[in-house]
This record gives sequence, C-alpha cells and structure tokens, in this order.
Amino acid sequence: MSRRAGAVVGGALAFLLIVSAWILVAGGPIGAAETETLEIASKTGVHPFSVELAVTEEQRARGLMFRKEVPEGYGMLFDFKRDQDVSMWMENTYVSLDMIFIRADGRIARIAQNTEPLSRNIVSSGGPVRAVLEVVAGTASKLGIQPGDRVGHPMFQSK
Repeated sequence: MSRRAGAVVGGALAFLLIVSAWILVAGGPIGAAETETLEIASKTGVHPFSVELAVTEEQRARGLMFRKEVPEGYGMLFDFKRDQDVSMWMENTYVSLDMIFIRADGRIARIAQNTEPLSRNIVSSGGPVRAVLEVVAGTASKLGIQPGDRVGHPMFQSK
C-alpha cells in the first residue's frame, strides 16, 4: 500500500472512530428519532410518556442500545406497521427495561418486566402485536400497568 493510500485509510478509520465515539457519548444515533407523547390508561390513572419512534428498520435494530440511562417517563416505541409475532433482545443495551407489547387496537398484550441487560435471550411478544414500548425497568409495576390496559397514541386504532 502506498503512503498516500495508507493515510487515506488511516484518516477514514480515524473519522469512523470519532463518529462511533460521538454516538456512544451522545447516547443515540446521529439524527435522533422523532419524539412524541403516548399515554397508558391503567387502573391507577393515565400515565404520559415521551417516546422516541423507531419506525425504520435501522431505528428498530438500534433501539435503546448503548444508552447508559433511560429516564422515568421516557421510552422508545417500536412500530412494526401491522400485528405480527415480535422477538426482541437486549444485546448492547446497558439498562434493564420493561417491554410492553401492544396490539393494533392499543391494548397491551404482554409485559416483559426487568429484562436482562446485555443479553441475547429472546423476549417474545407471545402473539401478534403492532408495537413494543420500551421503558426503564420497574415502570409497569410502579404504575400498575397490566395486560389489557389501553395505550393512547395515533398509531393505534380503537375498535
């Protein structure tokens, strides 16, 4: 390899390392996802959340990976566009999460509480769902959120 080619390759590698470090420090992808409000109505009241939307394949693949913290009242809403069986995992996710699996009508189908950080264990929806809401672990228990509760967001159609 010529000296000039080595410099170009070295420069490109340095650039990629800088961008990767920025992503890790910033805690999210370049061009952060859109944030919206979502509400969950449970027996204990209506609970609002500020959520990032994960609607593209890239956003869904990255999810909340590499985040060092997820504040209370904040989460990520994964839109799978139609009801389908969904499997998630926690690889490269440092924070334990509650995964709330939601049908197209806005009803919660299942909740996987206190998922294991950095795990490749599969967390399944247990049936067809339209979306998954990831929030910091303990949220569902703390707020009394249960399967059957209703999620309010434009993504879900009431039936």
